[in-house]
Amino acid sequence: MVKDVVSVTPDMTVREVSEKMINSNFHGFPIAERGYLLGFVTAKELLRFCDRQDVRIREVMKRGTICCQPSMTIDDAIRVLFRYGLRNLPVVDENKKLVGIISNIDIVRSQIDKSRPSKVMSVKSFLEQQNGIRMKVVTMDVPVELARPTQKEVYRDELIGRQYELKRGLNEPLIVVKREYGYLLVDGHHRAMAAKEMGAKTFRAIVLEPNILSVSLGLERTADKWGLHSLDDVKIIEGSKHPFIEMTTVLLPEEETEAINKRLKEAIQ
Repeated sequence: MVKDVVSVTPDMTVREVSEKMINSNFHGFPIAERGYLLGFVTAKELLRFCDRQDVRIREVMKRGTICCQPSMTIDDAIRVLFRYGLRNLPVVDENKKLVGIISNIDIVRSQIDKSRPSKVMSVKSFLEQQNGIRMKVVTMDVPVELARPTQKEVYRDELIGRQYELKRGLNEPLIVVKREYGYLLVDGHHRAMAAKEMGAKTFRAIVLEPNILSVSLGLERTADKWGLHSLDDVKIIEGSKHPFIEMTTVLLPEEETEAINKRLKEAIQ
């Protein structure tokens, strides 16, 4: 993230903020007061008040904005920017103070010629060491009906977000382990459930194939304990927010968060 954040205060006028934006390379500014993030103003929003140049931002600003925390991974920051169609993402600490900002340009720059650690190889290495087996890695389309989950619940609002991403073409592969009965789902339960609800018959997956298919895995024993045999056994939590959604909408009023989820839901229908 960029730590030296250019921001505006709520007591600046529309004219002052407009002139500052014109003389900068930015399309928007965080609105902060005494270090606390109050919202975000864009060029488009300033245009709505072009006939009220002397009014203060505090009087016309939309309170709250999508944000992230310093501990969020780059992959999750990409997901937030993509999902909500943002150019910039303010970063706040646990006290909701503005500590940085990340843009879609920063994201692109961070991914150029970057050697990323492989989650797949980590899972493969762990399973091989724990079970005394060898695994090969292949990428293929896996039937939804043959996927066995290892997570007992998912969140409805996150499913809506994942469905929106799938519709826009963000089809990140799942990680599964090939078994005699089908495929054990290791990573990507929300993606799998989202695809299933959209009527998909298959999903793209990175498949770990053990040299001994009959070997008993700890994840399977957990699935047995929770009574998980197919995606139909996964509980969808309707009421509360997924921690990911809760983290990024922490500054927004509840009704604004619900409106965002409603727009995402409408976008996938």
